[in-house]
Amino acid sequence: MSISAKDAADLSRRNFLKVGTAAGGGLMLGFQVGDAFAQEKKGAAEAAAPAPAKYVLNPNAFIAIAPDGKISFQIPQEEMGQGVYTSLSQLLADELDVDLANVTPLPAPPIDAIYGSPRSHRMSTGGSTSIRGFYTALRQVGASGRAMLVQAAAQQWKVDPATLRTESGQVIDDAHGGRKLSYGVLAPAAAKLPAPQDVKLKDDKDLKLIGKSVKRLDTPDKVNGKAQYGIDVRMDGLKIAALAASPVVGGKAVRVDDSKLKAMPGLQLVVLDDIVAVVGPHFWAAKKGLDSLDITWDGGENATMDSAKMWQELRATSLKPGVVAKEDGDAPKNLSRAQDNRIDVAYELPFLSHAPMEPQNFTVHVKNGGCEMWGGSQVQTSAVAAAAKTLNTTPDKIVFHNYMLGGGFGRRLDTDMVVKSVRIAQKVDGPVKVIWTREEDIQQDMYRPAYRNVMSANLDKNGKIDAWTHRIAGGAVSVRMSGKPLKGGLDRGSLEGATENNYGAPNFRVEFIEAPPKALNIGYWRGVAPNNNVFATESLMDELALKVKKDPVAFRLAHLDGTPRLKAAVQLVAQRANWGSALPKRAGRGICAQFAFGTYIATVCEAEVDEGGHVRIRQVHSVIDAGRIVNPDTLMAQVQGGLMFGFTAALYGDITVKDGRVQQRNFNNYRIMRINEAPPIDVHIVASHEPSGGIGEPGCTAGPPSLVNAVAAATGIRLRKLPIDRDILAGRKIA
Repeated sequence: MSISAKDAADLSRRNFLKVGTAAGGGLMLGFQVGDAFAQEKKGAAEAAAPAPAKYVLNPNAFIAIAPDGKISFQIPQEEMGQGVYTSLSQLLADELDVDLANVTPLPAPPIDAIYGSPRSHRMSTGGSTSIRGFYTALRQVGASGRAMLVQAAAQQWKVDPATLRTESGQVIDDAHGGRKLSYGVLAPAAAKLPAPQDVKLKDDKDLKLIGKSVKRLDTPDKVNGKAQYGIDVRMDGLKIAALAASPVVGGKAVRVDDSKLKAMPGLQLVVLDDIVAVVGPHFWAAKKGLDSLDITWDGGENATMDSAKMWQELRATSLKPGVVAKEDGDAPKNLSRAQDNRIDVAYELPFLSHAPMEPQNFTVHVKNGGCEMWGGSQVQTSAVAAAAKTLNTTPDKIVFHNYMLGGGFGRRLDTDMVVKSVRIAQKVDGPVKVIWTREEDIQQDMYRPAYRNVMSANLDKNGKIDAWTHRIAGGAVSVRMSGKPLKGGLDRGSLEGATENNYGAPNFRVEFIEAPPKALNIGYWRGVAPNNNVFATESLMDELALKVKKDPVAFRLAHLDGTPRLKAAVQLVAQRANWGSALPKRAGRGICAQFAFGTYIATVCEAEVDEGGHVRIRQVHSVIDAGRIVNPDTLMAQVQGGLMFGFTAALYGDITVKDGRVQQRNFNNYRIMRINEAPPIDVHIVASHEPSGGIGEPGCTAGPPSLVNAVAAATGIRLRKLPIDRDILAGRKIA
């Protein structure tokens, strides 16, 4: 289902009313009924409800109720394996009072004005914001629809609506023998009522779905093969393209020898300045054609860059003063007085690839001064804007069919795959699906920036932290994405997990200094800033505990009086992990405590290291305080998956560059943890009535520091750079 930007604007003006919500306001409510659909010729009303001939009530842009009571729910967030189609449906269904089995989630059309998150006012799935952004808003949507249906029944029965109740898609009148009217029957009358401007949400005791583990709505189709991803797109006349982009950022194709390709019938060569593609009837033909080419690339100035030079530049930049992002007291002054009780240290994290299971792909048909496109994106409206800019047209000329994503992890927050596909499609007659190989996907990524954290801290006579400084040096993804310089020199996307001062240091300073890398494009990677800052913070906390010969858990607890929810999580996870009990030789436990994405999480990793330096994770315990929970089962799955993602990065993740080219190509040299390496993971959820926190990323950011701290406990070796170096642990080289 698709809608143009012009139609979206018309839709907002003509057919929708604003309803204030605690989630930030701006829910668009509107109504279309019966032949009103036929009166709309510009497509806006049809886009607001799927299959308009069938749907007689569209109480807002999010839901449509069919005569049989089935609910279609237009979901603004992207399903990429995290279960958001189910959890957001729970929010809606609970307040609307319908069975979850009767709700069909559908991708919402790309309209920021209607489907943008109340937090950001734009359509974007990332930063663990789906539940945080829509928890109240979607409950309000459901409650509004329910109120109108009750009012319609009350008018038909000529009774006070306050005497009626709802259950399983029906309005019930207990005072008159329990008579019932279904939502499908009431829909036409309800559509004629004015939009409620203020509705009461259910009390906690009346919730039936929110807070309950329910089966995921998308699982059956993923099992039986009906689920469709961008790479599954099929249509008449579809051609397939395999592409090779310049292996060096900024490089150009200067010569393409296609003599062998000419002997292969049915293939088309597309040569752009920085991209070469071959188009054929299917992927294998296109790939074989691409392999037959002899391409000469001019890498330009980045062709001499390698990892050693990149790290040399980053380390040099990290020694310069940064821009102060947070300051309490006077940390530099107090550190200058410190002597034996001071630590000065640096922690380094490498570039990382996203490596989602579904490689990048987009299908595009350029026509009529615009294009129609099919694919998966975490930023639907940005994808439309990128296509329009590439074609030098306006967004109303772009039709976008968005699909579920076979993994995102932040990679599909970018739109480079849209731009490249549209550029190739301009040279092709008819629709063309552009598919990245695994090698192309890894070597043309928007990589997690490398970071260097320069840190100092000292302890007072009582063994408490007196002063703390943390300078973060790394690339600013916001600059790369926007093309605009930082305001005031600060990149807010690099600071979360560093500026919170959870441990209450009276003298506290955090700085940021931009260090844009050469030869690599950088992007947001699952965990964003905390995957760097939590690693640095929690590593330093362990080193400080060791300096005063304190147990790492006890040392943290002594500093968490000002953060009681995190303190409680640390106490509980230590208990669940049997912290302090005996372990075999060369085994140890490590802890990580963090507040990020609105969630408090404490994690204990138990690991062992053999004489050859191989690390095995024995078991993991996490305690999560994420406020109000929608689906506990999904939360546990997200934490478990996030931990595995983070452990993978800590053990194997490293993107290296030689002659301007990324050296890693596939999962053989960009390792992913395998099933035999996966440890038992215990996740405990703290019951809470606090506002919902995010959960897609906290597990990822807890994995590396808890593992490195466990390795230090097992071996006495402190690793300050990732990935874990087995040669150091085996004594074959010095850290």
